[in-house]
Amino acid sequence: MLPSIETLGLVNLQREEIRANPYPFYEKLRIHDPIHWDEEMGFWVLTRYDDIASLYTDDRFSRAQGLMRNFERLPETQQQIAQPVYHSFSKTLFYSDPPQHTHLRSLMNHAFTPRYVERLRPYIQDTVNQLLDTSNHEMDIIRDLAYPLPVMVIAELIGLPASDRPKFKAWSDDLFAILGTVKHKPQHLLERAAQSLGEMTEYIKDLARKRRDNMGEDLLSILLSVSDGDGCPVPHHTSGRLVRESQSASMLTEDELVANINILLSTGHETTTHLIGNGLLALMEHPDQMRLLKEQPELLGSAIDEILRYDNPVQITYRSALEDAEIKGKTIRKGDLVNTILGSADRDPERFNNPNQFDITRDEGRHLSFGLGIHYCIGAPLVKLEAEIAFETILRRFPHLALKSDILEWQEHPIFRGLKKLWVKL
Repeated sequence: MLPSIETLGLVNLQREEIRANPYPFYEKLRIHDPIHWDEEMGFWVLTRYDDIASLYTDDRFSRAQGLMRNFERLPETQQQIAQPVYHSFSKTLFYSDPPQHTHLRSLMNHAFTPRYVERLRPYIQDTVNQLLDTSNHEMDIIRDLAYPLPVMVIAELIGLPASDRPKFKAWSDDLFAILGTVKHKPQHLLERAAQSLGEMTEYIKDLARKRRDNMGEDLLSILLSVSDGDGCPVPHHTSGRLVRESQSASMLTEDELVANINILLSTGHETTTHLIGNGLLALMEHPDQMRLLKEQPELLGSAIDEILRYDNPVQITYRSALEDAEIKGKTIRKGDLVNTILGSADRDPERFNNPNQFDITRDEGRHLSFGLGIHYCIGAPLVKLEAEIAFETILRRFPHLALKSDILEWQEHPIFRGLKKLWVKL
């Protein structure tokens, strides 16, 4: 049963039946109060496509201040524990504003161009094959494929030794657990996140010192080529292009280097994990669309975009107002936190025809799954490449793929939407 209009707060997303299918709840918010003040949670909630798209390109709203507002919402005792974690997050591309964001993005763009990402195709294909080779007559898609694949790919992109990747997954899980806009986070999660951040930081600093003597084509080497511990160019061999750019660009400090590697490892895999899980679920629940994709594999690109729109792995992002701003007659005060519900925006009937229909031939322009404007997801080409290879390989190798059970459990994270398990028959 959906909540009444008077109780449309996001606390409802903690209810199991709404977590399983939040879209009717989003629709009710979108119709009755699309710019909603959530009294219990203490923030604004936006649910319409046009309002969210407009906010994403409005420099009166800040990602960096959104992060700080979340930090300030913690009790003082928890702020003391969490301060190093939030300070590290503030040094990242994900939680910065211009000019810091412009500086970071210009340096990190080198490793996320479609051409550079395409170099990972053979590694991704081999990894998918190896993960699927362990399956028999059934498998848990999340545990056996969607969860390990992006972790291995991100680690390969960065240049982490294979033997150290399990420890990084444990550290990243601890950091990932505290993201979101919940006022009160369990203290033990904050303590674990702070401890894991410290261990990750020391590890990356040590790895960076070793990598300077053996530079390669990985992301860490690329970032080191425009950085050293003092923010100065490294006098080691790199490509001429990067040397020229490093001399003309502002440098990456050690804190920025470590923070951005940390957050890539702690959040960079979640979108891919849930895109694969949510996507295979959508295809199995819509056998006509799965059949169409098998008959016309050239539709795979549009199918991935439709999966992202239909059941977005990233449901919520947030900003904070830098000054008073009016949206559709409602005044958002300076310092107010604003949550944007991407899962609602991408089901907005004013933007998409028959938005609740899963249609892999849909061609209606941009969904908001990767954001918009300066914060458009830098890793989008890599996410799409991993999903493309995973879907193509699974459907080719297991043409009779089917759900083993209709009973599904969804994760409880406030930002990401994904399954805990997805058992299938092969």
